[in-house]
Amino acid sequence: MTVLGITDFWTYVLGVVAIILLPGPNSIFVLSVGARRGVRAGYLAAGGVFLGDAVLMILSATGVASLLNTYPPLFLVLKYAGAAYLLWVGVNIIRSAWGRWRNRGGATTVTTEDMPGLQHPFRRAAVISLLNPKAILFFISFFIQFVEPGYPHPALSFLVLGAVVQFFSLLYLSALIFGGRFMAGQFQQRRRLAAGASTGVGALFVGFGIKLATASAG
Repeated sequence: MTVLGITDFWTYVLGVVAIILLPGPNSIFVLSVGARRGVRAGYLAAGGVFLGDAVLMILSATGVASLLNTYPPLFLVLKYAGAAYLLWVGVNIIRSAWGRWRNRGGATTVTTEDMPGLQHPFRRAAVISLLNPKAILFFISFFIQFVEPGYPHPALSFLVLGAVVQFFSLLYLSALIFGGRFMAGQFQQRRRLAAGASTGVGALFVGFGIKLATASAG
């Protein structure tokens, strides 16, 4: 049974929830921005994730993203560009954390200049999302297979599937943002904790970059 050209809708929903709950660079970045810069900046980062995912969904629905499977060199270029960007973000966050640690006896006010890895949250989150080959492969291999071949209005099917992804992503990222806001209060009082947590986040991004660079396309 299909509804609006969508096959196995509830299987799709369960799969989306499971995939969204898996930790990744998008969610870690949003959590970090929420913790270090507050709710407003956290939602700016979430907006970048939504935009990046929307672009990937559109590319997948129109068949453009499948070119990455047809031409493996294109996938490799994207993979290494994404890995380099994640490494760059991670190194900047670690450098910022070390700088705060060295200056822990100074002023307690934290500015955006103190957090080069978390500046421009909307733009940076969008780039992280767009340069994530794993997300592209998800939309190619999972997203499109739930649309019934031959359905006369496939755009409607993809719109519904995309809305499901964005809805659960909004719930999850909102929880991370407000959880990060709670952490922010702890960070403001404990600079060592803040520096240690930032170093851990930076290390995660470096790890994501290394993992992405060494992962196979399959």
